[in-house]
Amino acid sequence: MHTRFVLIHTSHAGNVGATARAMKTMGFTDLVLVAPRWANVLRREETIQRASGALDVLERARIVATLDEALDGMDHLCATAMTPRDFGPPTRNPRQHFEMLLKDELEAHANKGLEPDLTQKPAPRGIAFLFGSERFGMANEDVYRCHVALSIPTNPQFGSLNLGAAVQLIAYEWRQALGGFDTPASAPQGDAADAAQVAGMLAHWQQALTAIGFLDPAAPKKLMPRLNQLFNRAQPTPEEIHILRGVAKAMLQAAQAPRLD
Repeated sequence: MHTRFVLIHTSHAGNVGATARAMKTMGFTDLVLVAPRWANVLRREETIQRASGALDVLERARIVATLDEALDGMDHLCATAMTPRDFGPPTRNPRQHFEMLLKDELEAHANKGLEPDLTQKPAPRGIAFLFGSERFGMANEDVYRCHVALSIPTNPQFGSLNLGAAVQLIAYEWRQALGGFDTPASAPQGDAADAAQVAGMLAHWQQALTAIGFLDPAAPKKLMPRLNQLFNRAQPTPEEIHILRGVAKAMLQAAQAPRLD
């Protein structure tokens, strides 16, 4: 499987950098520019700044003169277009098309007498995503040669997307269709404090709450049992118990400090 992003007649250098960044965040590296406005666009300062660290994508990127050169080796072509054409490929939203595409690939694999590996979603041998110029979008003749026109669902009253943002959305949807990346695991929270530590903290808080007048020892009601249940549910760590005891200590010090008239 190979994925390629193709920018046709790009006029703003910053969008090339933004595209490289969008691609890298989703794990794609093959970028081809067809006759961009600037011959040195891959080395321009704005491009490098907007790439924000995706310099390896820029270093691998190629500039070609024609779309034919850009599509060499690709067997499934996806145009991007905001509005459907009167003639040409079907218009679908990216998620819908990717689901259909991968389903067809599974069925084709099974029809060859092979057991489909359902743990790995198959993909086309070479898929290219084509993006037109910022001002005019894709030319009709370029859309017509594609298998599908991908249209990102947007607000009907305002569907204008920056080129870099459009690339990011397509790259994200395609990566999700291929299985996506794992969400980073949260940092371990540590072991919960034991019952004795919680009880000691609550005794400290009872002193502090009494000192500041929040707890009336003659009529405590169920304040301390409720706090006990609260901290049992929260399962504070020993470090958090230390913080809570620091709060109680500060309350006691404040209550005992002499008042100035």
